[in-house]
Amino acid sequence: MKKTCASFLVLALSWQYAQAQQAQTAENSDTGNAMGFCSVAPVRFSSTKLMPAGQVKVEADRAEIIEKRVASFVGNVDIISDRATIQARQAEVKDNGRQLHAQGDVVYQDEQMRVSSDSVDVNSLAQTLDMENTQYQLNGSNGHGTAESINLSSEAGAILDGVSFTTCPPGEEDWMIRASEISVRRGTFWGQAKHTRFYVGDVPVFYLPYFAFPISNQRQTGLLFPELTSSSTTGVDFTQPFYWNMAPNYDMTIAPRYMTKRGVQLQTEFRYLTQSSYSQIDVEYLPNDNDMAADTDRYFYRLVHEGELNESWLMNVELNGISDDNYFVDLGSEFYNRADTHLSRTAGLNYFSDNLLFNVNVRDFVTIGDQQSAYRALPEAQLNYVKKLGSLLQFKLDSELAYFDTSESEQPTAVRWHVAPTIAIPYQRHWGELTAEASLLNTYYQQDNIEGTELEEEVNRTLGQARLFGALYFERDEAWFDDNMRMTLEPKIQYLYTSYEDQSNIGMYDSTPLLIDVEGLFRGQEFTGLDRISDNNQITLGVTSRTIDSANRERFVISLGQIFYLERNRVIAASKEVDRSALAAEFNWRMNDRWYFHSDVQVTTQTDKVERSSVTLEYRKNQDSLVQLTHRYVRELSGETIDQVGLSASWPISKNWQWVGRTYRDIERNRSVESYFGLQYESCCWAIQVIAQRHLSNRYTAAGLQSTDDYDSGVALQFIFKGIGSSRSSRRMLEDGMFGYRQPYSLN
Repeated sequence: MKKTCASFLVLALSWQYAQAQQAQTAENSDTGNAMGFCSVAPVRFSSTKLMPAGQVKVEADRAEIIEKRVASFVGNVDIISDRATIQARQAEVKDNGRQLHAQGDVVYQDEQMRVSSDSVDVNSLAQTLDMENTQYQLNGSNGHGTAESINLSSEAGAILDGVSFTTCPPGEEDWMIRASEISVRRGTFWGQAKHTRFYVGDVPVFYLPYFAFPISNQRQTGLLFPELTSSSTTGVDFTQPFYWNMAPNYDMTIAPRYMTKRGVQLQTEFRYLTQSSYSQIDVEYLPNDNDMAADTDRYFYRLVHEGELNESWLMNVELNGISDDNYFVDLGSEFYNRADTHLSRTAGLNYFSDNLLFNVNVRDFVTIGDQQSAYRALPEAQLNYVKKLGSLLQFKLDSELAYFDTSESEQPTAVRWHVAPTIAIPYQRHWGELTAEASLLNTYYQQDNIEGTELEEEVNRTLGQARLFGALYFERDEAWFDDNMRMTLEPKIQYLYTSYEDQSNIGMYDSTPLLIDVEGLFRGQEFTGLDRISDNNQITLGVTSRTIDSANRERFVISLGQIFYLERNRVIAASKEVDRSALAAEFNWRMNDRWYFHSDVQVTTQTDKVERSSVTLEYRKNQDSLVQLTHRYVRELSGETIDQVGLSASWPISKNWQWVGRTYRDIERNRSVESYFGLQYESCCWAIQVIAQRHLSNRYTAAGLQSTDDYDSGVALQFIFKGIGSSRSSRRMLEDGMFGYRQPYSLN
């Protein structure tokens, strides 16, 4: 039979319900689909099939049209509007195109959902759409369900009677939500559900006579998903967050936390956003800790602010504080870990332009435990200026003014003024570079509270420095194992001279020795800060070689470097009895798409002893299947030797089961540092995780000394129902814990 086309006007209806459900499930669909064993094929919809606005096309095997009264279509009926498509066995259009009735294997589809029903009725004048005995599926996700009826209208919104929802495959509904009615009113951001039951299998496990839920991706006030864990420090630990959407630009999260061993803690987070600034305030308070002998009140607070005053001026503030040294050890934190020894308190004002950088900072610290008190910079101002002088020369000026104070009344304080003008000739090309620099380093100190020390009240230190740096970049093509490769050779050389001046009459306010790696060999300074500037007469040699494949990926990188001292260093804190530094090396090898190797090492060439090293070997089949073996060694760090080995693994047991494990062991002390084990069952619509861990607690004694022999252990259990809450994959489980998984390096 010949197909017939007819046109009539249909008013587009608002599908708020479908939009809301898609927004809620979209963020969870990736994990379910990635598992590869979900049998619900996501619905796809192409908007290119739609008609222009205000038009509808009808195609059918047979059509009978009575002008201005009725049009009947029979056989393979396709109705295409500017918003949706309807397929049916037969359809009838009445009232000059204002009413449509279709029946027989009806399929309605738009950008949000696909609905199968017995019949559909559309009234363009009343702006309504009604479907009976429906089955729906959300586009682009696994969310689907049934409804006895779906009634949509531009005035009332959407009403679904006898509705169900799940993300599990049909016939395998491990969990499901059922409600007698779900309604979404026009112009609101909330849906309402009545007599809602949550089923696990066929067993109802939860009932709510009424609740409201968000129907858009806009932030809404309500309960967030709770967290349930257990540890030897807190006991059973349950947190129920409540999100309060106070205004479009500020909100608050209030999270009561109940710990069976310690009591009830209140955690709050307040966020405020403007067009030019962002602020966040976090406050945690635990009154009368039940596990403390004196029922001590415990708290933590944090304030962060970042703001743009105009196009050139920025400001930032960060304030932190805790009630006691063991707060993070006992109660944990999202912002600090148990190894941190200082909390920062800073405020800064920054200006920048094409040639000038200027900033003023106030830096303070809260010391955790019996640590050496850090100096506060109250304030510290820095100005850096760069200006080209013709085609070859460049002028640089680095300057700083700072006042250093400390909470220890017997420690010295100081005002420091530093100016360092530099004339440079930077010459850079694609085949190499050559840089020559000459600097004058002048630093003035005004020091107080120096009685009984070797320090002097006024010190004016002036040093000269010259630097000559050169590098060449060679490339050639090679064929390795039938693969086209590009090999590079990048030799570097630097001569550095810095004059000597006795600096024992200057206090150590912000200076500590720097660790030296391959890149650090060319730094030219062995300390942070300016209180110690080492005298230098040295040559640094380095070389890097890379192998790059046809896809422009680095497959092999090796770097070597060493400093040769032409004169013995005389600055006391950096004096050396050798004529060369340790040989520093770094080695990265992508053996193939699965095997990776990384190592960096420093070897004292006079004794051939390894001073520092780290080695990582990793096999990574995919994002869920990997094994990583690591080792790190430091011969001497704060009077101790670090010799630790770690093993991390994540591997599927079967299609639905995944395990994650990690262990770190201190070889020097023959003891465990951390043990972590996680087991996860995951289908395409739900998951459960069980996590057990044991690690050093690092608690502080009453005298502020940190214990290194006590352990903390815990177990955590988490259910995940995909489509109604955020999902955590095994990859995230692998990154939890004290150390967590990290890729050892990043190749291009």
